[in-house]
Amino acid sequence: MIHYLLIVLLSCLAWQQEEPVLTWNAGDKIDWSDFKASPQRRADVIAVTASGLSFGYSTTRHPNGKIEYEFEVNAHFYPEKSWYWHDLVNSVTLDHERLHFDITELHARKFRKRIRQFRFTSNIDREMDELHSAIQTELREMQRLYDKETSHSRKVEKQSEWNVLIATELEKLNAYR
Repeated sequence: MIHYLLIVLLSCLAWQQEEPVLTWNAGDKIDWSDFKASPQRRADVIAVTASGLSFGYSTTRHPNGKIEYEFEVNAHFYPEKSWYWHDLVNSVTLDHERLHFDITELHARKFRKRIRQFRFTSNIDREMDELHSAIQTELREMQRLYDKETSHSRKVEKQSEWNVLIATELEKLNAYR
């Protein structure tokens, strides 16, 4: 029996299949031209990067109780939900927004690692849901902490520290790209 479950996690965004999506790639950095949504008035935000994880898996349950599974996890950027105020941003702001997408990729790698290392039981659906829920919570918390500590890119020294931290963490998990 093949059971297929597709869960899409969008960092609290609604997903629509017809909208374009960019998948994270080390060689391709997002640019302001990728931000397609109309800017929104917010107290202290001059740009928003909409990114999230897509996650799907399939299982095959054998009569002897053995369960085989395949999975896919990707970090995505959603241009139609991402925006910026042209007159208020600079290169530091763009680096800040790029790092949001990198943080999403970091959590995609963490998720892939956890799935590969987890010893699933016959409760694989529940266990996948729990792993998924945990990584989503961690992703949200890191994104919030990043914005708080950098004051949305205004604290340039803190921004530099985060740049180094995320680059280092991505490198550590390079086997899970």
